This record gives sequence, structure tokens and C-alpha cells, in this order.
Amino acid sequence: MDHRIPKGFNFAATYAGIRKTEKMDLALMTSEIPAAAAAVFTQNTVRAAPVNLSEAHLAKSRGLARAIICNAGNANCATRDGEKVARKTARAVGSLLEIPSEMALVASTGVIGEPLDVSKIEKALPGLGLQLSPDNFDHVARAIMTTDTVPKTAFAEIKTSQGTVRIAGMAKGSGMIQPNMATMLGFVFTDAAFKPSALRRMLRAAADDTFNSISVDSDTSTNDSLYLLANGASGVHPKKADRETFEQALKQVCEDLAVAIVRDGEGAKKLVTIDVEGAPSDKDAKKIAREIANSPLVKTAMAGADPNWGRILPAAGKTDVDFNPRKVDIWLNGFQVCDRGLQADFVEAEVQKSMEEAACSVRFRIRGKGKGRARFWTCDFTEAYIKINAEYRT
Repeated sequence: MDHRIPKGFNFAATYAGIRKTEKMDLALMTSEIPAAAAAVFTQNTVRAAPVNLSEAHLAKSRGLARAIICNAGNANCATRDGEKVARKTARAVGSLLEIPSEMALVASTGVIGEPLDVSKIEKALPGLGLQLSPDNFDHVARAIMTTDTVPKTAFAEIKTSQGTVRIAGMAKGSGMIQPNMATMLGFVFTDAAFKPSALRRMLRAAADDTFNSISVDSDTSTNDSLYLLANGASGVHPKKADRETFEQALKQVCEDLAVAIVRDGEGAKKLVTIDVEGAPSDKDAKKIAREIANSPLVKTAMAGADPNWGRILPAAGKTDVDFNPRKVDIWLNGFQVCDRGLQADFVEAEVQKSMEEAACSVRFRIRGKGKGRARFWTCDFTEAYIKINAEYRT
């Protein structure tokens, strides 16, 4: 028994023949009892069929769910029968588990524009049903991967006055990452008891500071979906103080998953943490941090361990945030490289050596009365990113 897993949840994964190579590509996640469910979805105008269907199912069920079915290798997006495939998938899960189809949520990831053969999913489902177990959590984390090089999981345990509750999360994503909501795909489970409305509020808050604060390549996916299910199987209904502790733990789980995505960015060798201080507002600080994170010039400088702060300052200036460049200080890995908008006195070789490590930091401070702050994560750009994406379909 995997004691990291919240009570009442089971998992299974298999190879259904959706991928071109023989490795797990279909995953089923279930709650033994109806769970409160919340989700945030892509803000891209081009939305995959599973996104539309799951959003509709959550509305119809009034925020309750019993299962999530996820396939990898095909996004089920921009095809003639995508909506039909998503509906048939949910119905097949409903039939297997003897639940209403709207209690089944659907997710897909993979190539866009290629038809998905739903019969492969339908044939594989009975076998998945027989495998359902708490011990298969890690198998599911692997089954949902596409260009990821490692599975991404995170866990938390919270002691409350009523007993212990657990949180377990998994995510996939490596490229096409600037989630304007969540991430490529994320699934988080807890055995605490919450109403769907409370769950939605907590998830939005957690996502904003974590999944909405990362970028690999500034591309928002058609399939971005983050789900949070709470089934109450622990018997714990967190009160005010315990709820605050729970929300902190939820945010930490989401942050661990989000940072893992950036660390595993396609072709990436370095995790870059960007802190902005002194902006007019937190929203403005995030705008600056996001622009720095998305700058190809900044990202390639990080790849080459080049302490070129002259790429960071103009990147911030691309935003609509009003600030005086002559009041900006910049640090790279703790070394001040820019003082009031001008080059600081630093030893370039010393800074460059520090930038050869697997983790780098950028601190961007605007002098003055501004209180806005933000933290954002990105990665470097290497030649491997081009190779991976040039050959993605072949």
C-alpha cells in the first residue's frame, strides 16, 4: 500500500496502441466515492475536445466527479470527430464504473490534428478496470508523459485537529509551456472534504502563483487542464486554521509540479528563477518577470552562461509597466551586474562560472515606493529544443 496516496483513490495505466512506440499511453484515475472537483483550463482560443467536454461535465454534475481518463500520444484536437471521440470515451468510462458519464472527466495530450481512434480506448478500458489500485499512481504519472524525460509527482501530508489528510499530484509537460491557466496536464487528489465552490477558489489561487508563473517557450497549449479532486474519504472537514494549512500545502504541491515542468523543459539544462521587486503592483511585477522569462535572448544567454544584463533590462521594458530604467538594479546568482540602470562593478568570469550551474537566479529590483513582487520560473534555450520540436511528428 502506497501511504502517500489519499484514501479512496485508485489508478491504472496501460498501452492501448495510441502511441507509435509501445509504452503506456492510457491512464484511468478513480475515486471510490463521488468527489468534489475543480478545474482550470486553457485560455487558448483553439481548445481540444476533452477540454470542452470536461468543462461541460463539471457544470452538469455541479462540481462532482468519479473518474479521469487520460490518453497520451494524441491531443484529440482540431479533428472532424474530436467531440464525438471525447463523448464516447466518457461514456465508456461511465459504463465500466457504472456511473453517469458526466462524472467522468477526459484529458488528452499529444499530436494536434490527427484523428484519435476511440475503439483503442474502449478495448483497453476493461483491463484498466481490473488494475485499479492506489499503488499504480507512479505508473499513471509515466503514462501521461509525451516529450517529458521524467515523471513529475508531488505529495503532502497535513495533520489537522480531526486527523490526517493527504495530497498527491502529478503533471506532465516539457514543451509548449506558458500555461495561461495551469499546465499541459495536471491531476491533484486529496482525501480532505471540501465543497466544489471552495475547491475552485483554492485551485485558482494555487495555480496563479505556480502553474501560471512558468514558461518554457511562451506557447499555450490547446489541451491545458489542471484538475483537483477531493473525496473526503479521510473524514476530515478542515476548519479555518486547518484550511489555511491545507491551502499552503496545496500551493506547495502545485509549485513542486510546476517547477519540475520547467526543469524538464525540452532540451533545457538550467532552471532559471526570476524575482521582480518594487513594481507598482504584483500584476505589473508578474508582467515584467514573464517578459524576461520569455525573451529568447535572455534564455540563450542563460544557456551560454553569459552575464549579459543588457538583455534583461530591455526585455522588462517591452511591457506596458511604467518604470524608470535608471532606478533598476539587477543581480545574477547573487552578483549585482546592474546598478541604477548602468553596469555594476563585477568580475565577469566569476559570474559566468556561477551561471554554469544547473540553477540560475535573476533578481530585478526597481528602486522606489513600489510594493509589487512576483516570482517566475523558466529555463534556458538550447539547440536540443529545436531538434525535439523539428522532429516531433516524425
